[in-house]
Amino acid sequence: MKHIFITGGVVSGLGKGITAASIGRLLKLCGKKVTLQKLDPYLNIDPGKMSPYQHGEVFVTDDGSCCDLDVGHYERFTDENMTALSNITAGKIYYSVINKERNGDYGGKTVQIIPHITNEIKSHIHAVSENSMCDVLITEIGGTVGDIESLPFLEACRQVQNEVGRENCIFVHVTLMPYIAGSNELKSKPTQHSVKDLLSLGIQPDVLVCRSEIDIPDDVKEKLSLFCNVDKDCVIPGLTCKSIYQAPLMFEKEGLCRAVCRKLGFALEPNLTEWKALVEQINSVKETLKIAIVGKYVEMRDAYLSVAEAMSHAGFANSVATQIEWIQSEDITCENIDTLLAGVDGIVVPSGFGERGIAGKIHAIRYAREHDFPFFGIGLGMQLALIEYARNVIGIADANSTEFDENCAFPIVHTPSEWTEGTDKLPMRLGLHPTQIISGTKLHTAYAENLIYERHRHKFEVNSKFLPILTEGGITISGFSPNESTCEAIEIPSLRWFVGVAFHPEFKSRPNKVHPLFRDFISACKKVIDKTEKI
Repeated sequence: MKHIFITGGVVSGLGKGITAASIGRLLKLCGKKVTLQKLDPYLNIDPGKMSPYQHGEVFVTDDGSCCDLDVGHYERFTDENMTALSNITAGKIYYSVINKERNGDYGGKTVQIIPHITNEIKSHIHAVSENSMCDVLITEIGGTVGDIESLPFLEACRQVQNEVGRENCIFVHVTLMPYIAGSNELKSKPTQHSVKDLLSLGIQPDVLVCRSEIDIPDDVKEKLSLFCNVDKDCVIPGLTCKSIYQAPLMFEKEGLCRAVCRKLGFALEPNLTEWKALVEQINSVKETLKIAIVGKYVEMRDAYLSVAEAMSHAGFANSVATQIEWIQSEDITCENIDTLLAGVDGIVVPSGFGERGIAGKIHAIRYAREHDFPFFGIGLGMQLALIEYARNVIGIADANSTEFDENCAFPIVHTPSEWTEGTDKLPMRLGLHPTQIISGTKLHTAYAENLIYERHRHKFEVNSKFLPILTEGGITISGFSPNESTCEAIEIPSLRWFVGVAFHPEFKSRPNKVHPLFRDFISACKKVIDKTEKI
């Protein structure tokens, strides 16, 4: 069992997640079984109740765990499903330790950061390796070296290295190499100081990944090798790539996989054939589609990261590039919608919570329906599509969701009573759930299966009481829960591609295994070639 710990220095946002995911993909291409884990130092139990403006999207795993968006990168790069153990926060650690103390598990001892908090962290690290039976566990520590809240995690990782031996555990430190254009210099001092901080915690990095906009000359690598006590061939440039999926090939070219394998005692070379073919496919596209994502968090685009990535994957599969037009739903009115959606080839209304921006989303959905533009509604997007149809086609002017109006006369979307009986809190349907697909629908054409399993994250459901009215009015229910109690997917068959789903297909899309719904959506968008057809 081998461990790789990924730490960060100088500033955040350098790409530790992409570095960890790339190492995971390269080791998997070497024939090793890998899994990944993110240790986040914040005190929230998980990101599930955090604002998207804080940490971007909440990624959901098969087992219903709400995770950091880096876990999504892990899954997309390695094509391995992560679990609840894949994202541990300081909140989870402290909560567990405090509960143990209250239960008397520590026998009346004084509970301290060392050893109790660090032991709890280590137990979670070991639990991942034991449950996954992997050859290599890659653990990313959130934040940067020097952050107060990260110290217990770094100390726990230091202890892990002592326990398993340096031959079985390495540290990869990701730092910034700023380029000063005025003097035409790459500056190594920030990296040196960051490594010094790491050394003060008892951790000697084995590999440096230096984020840089330009290649790092040999003399700078030698300087870093000397001052940071790292082998020269373990100073790896982390160059900016056109696509994040080029990162594994870039890192392999720069020697990252060789350095990691040598440090861990592997004599392996990755088989890059499939990944090279993927990157060649990405680079060969000549046509570009414009896809509008209509949401209320578009200022923080990471809030829709998996949707955007799934769109890219679907573009690869259809030999097109997908250019996303980010539309703030709060800005949409009947008067400006022609301008805001000018030139797009398809419209996506993704998931979300709360009433803000709802009117604009409904305007966008109506426009897609009336102009027969490919439309994909995800979660809330599907619910709003039904509300819009009920209001403007069937004529139920008061159709709404109890999320926005608890006393609405026609609750097309509501919270099932069995969810709320005996509780003051709204539960959330999370994780993998089955959907029975109806034959003859676009959903069935996409999946070519009768029963599928997709990940969910929502509190409200379509009200089954109104399904007969909707279907008589022209809506097709293309997916049900197996007991037919819950609407999982809808379509308007008279339109070229108008589909809504209650679940989150974006979480299961991979660059080399595109999700069928995104694939078919982009295929439908691709057919909107005549410029006169565009909005």
